[in-house]
Amino acid sequence: MREAGEGRRLEPPTFRDILRARAVVHRYLPATPLLPAPLLSERLGCQIYLKCEQMQPIGAFKVRGGVYLMSRLSEEERARGVVTASTGNHGQSIAYAARLFGVRAIIYAPEGANPLKVAAMRRLGAEVVLTGRDFDEARLACEAHAAAEGLRYIHSANEPDLIAGVGTYALEIIEALPDVEVVIVPIGAGSGVCGTGIVMKTVDPGIRVIGVQAAGMPVVYESWRQGKLLELRDGYTFAEGIATRVAFELPLRIIRERVDDIVLVSDEEIARSMVELLEAGRVVAEGAGAAALAAAYRLRDQLRGKNVVLVVSGGNVTLETLRWAFDVFTASNSEVSE
Repeated sequence: MREAGEGRRLEPPTFRDILRARAVVHRYLPATPLLPAPLLSERLGCQIYLKCEQMQPIGAFKVRGGVYLMSRLSEEERARGVVTASTGNHGQSIAYAARLFGVRAIIYAPEGANPLKVAAMRRLGAEVVLTGRDFDEARLACEAHAAAEGLRYIHSANEPDLIAGVGTYALEIIEALPDVEVVIVPIGAGSGVCGTGIVMKTVDPGIRVIGVQAAGMPVVYESWRQGKLLELRDGYTFAEGIATRVAFELPLRIIRERVDDIVLVSDEEIARSMVELLEAGRVVAEGAGAAALAAAYRLRDQLRGKNVVLVVSGGNVTLETLRWAFDVFTASNSEVSE
């Protein structure tokens, strides 16, 4: 597997790379549970299982990729330090892994980033720089800093080792549920759905891998649909874990080869799913973590009678956002009952 670097065409990780990553990741992180959700299964007419990545030390799946990538850096790269851009969960993963391996980490995040995630990154020892109106503006500032200071820039998606590390949760799914038929994964930059696609399509090409994006920021969906890399001028979703205006080359290449479909869901659908996961699954999920359930409702006719895994990719949600989600849920239920 090639290392990330300028001027190189990055090669996607293979199934064997993900197996290698598991040997490293499981030294530091336990497997997360795959829990049946009987009430959600009853409502959706299929067998729903929740892959509980919100139970990771940072509350999100990305820590797997951070740990594996950090383990692969050269001594020189570790000595110089690393820099990355994130809305929070990727940044936490790099901060966590950097502390684990004794590496200086600088994280660029947008000015309106989730305060829980910003505080967590700082608590883990990272230097956090808040700049820009969204992830992509923060990313551009980060890239300029990396070039100026010669730091190892860690892209949030164009990193084969990140994808390989994240893909270890898909190995856990297939081992816990060999009869899985559909896996639904939220898409931000795309590392999660890429790792899932590589594992599932290697084990059984018949397993459907479905991505989900917010309708307000559908850049990966549109890039996948049109067959070219796109950049949105603007857009909005409260679910910061899936909020990106730019599609990236390596994930899009993998998605086009390994992912069966991408579904768009509204912020209101995501908010209702956050509350429903709490009520019916006893799971606290942030917006990105609840997006897979919102997609399952959209696809319920296709999913009927199948074994379906929803990847709960993160649980870092503020009380303010939870209150808003409850208001949305209450309002939608009132409209239905009237």
